[in-house]
Amino acid sequence: MLVSVVIPCYYSEKMIATVVAQTREEITKAGYEYEFILVNDGSTDGTFKVISELCAEDSHVVGINCAKNSGQHNAIMAGLRQAQGELVLIMDDDMQTHPSQCVKLLDAMEGGSDVIFASWPEHKQAWWRELGSKFTVWSMRVLTDRPKEIYASNFIVLRRHIRDEVVRYQGPYVYIQGLLFRATANIKNVEVTHFERAQGTSGYNLKSLIRLWSTVLNFSMMPLRFAAVVGAVLGAIGIVSAIAIAVMRLLDPSMQTGWPSLMATILTCSGLIIMFLGLIGEYLGRVFMTINNAPQYVLKETIDNR
Repeated sequence: MLVSVVIPCYYSEKMIATVVAQTREEITKAGYEYEFILVNDGSTDGTFKVISELCAEDSHVVGINCAKNSGQHNAIMAGLRQAQGELVLIMDDDMQTHPSQCVKLLDAMEGGSDVIFASWPEHKQAWWRELGSKFTVWSMRVLTDRPKEIYASNFIVLRRHIRDEVVRYQGPYVYIQGLLFRATANIKNVEVTHFERAQGTSGYNLKSLIRLWSTVLNFSMMPLRFAAVVGAVLGAIGIVSAIAIAVMRLLDPSMQTGWPSLMATILTCSGLIIMFLGLIGEYLGRVFMTINNAPQYVLKETIDNR
């Protein structure tokens, strides 16, 4: 059985050869055939040079060079479109999704699942990133009806027909896990060990993490519905308050209305209105970018000797 290993690469010139070598060893030892799809996501160091050397050494390695950084999930999409295997393994380039664990995911597919996500009891990352991950998992469950028992990581195996469905998505804002949950409910978790990053630091900063989280807007109408509910509740409170104040004023003509409370109410309501207008604007902006065919990624070069 052919396994396509898709790895988005970002400033990984010192690690990607090791990741490929160890993963290849694990996969072949388990009796699988392999191909690697290595996507350089706009790195300006020697990452693509190393990828080119790997392609020259092994015809089962495909190299893709993006013209600019498009984001991890967009780079994965570029790799998925080149994958030809019956199973597709998605992993990172930093040895945290360790090659020694990949066969656990591949073998778990014998149970008939369409998608297997790796899960780990202990994370090897900073506390604030782990806290952010937990918030993301919780919010995605609420907003996208993700099954409560499923942990969605970036260490994934999926079947060919799921890959075929995922790559049909043409929008510029890609969220791989969201596309997988939209494609199938036959999803399982397999527990693996999470390793320390072998070198360097994560390419995600706070801005990019927020941008990644915001891709949920492509898969849920919940924020807009929440805005409508909040608006209705505030309107109802305003009407009830107005009636209550009118009645109190009739009963006690000497009652003084409060300027501070009035200003606080105006500022609160105005802030909520502006916030929800911004939310609507985000949706409209994404629709605008999609209609104008904003690219998921731009390919500069592809090396394919298969």
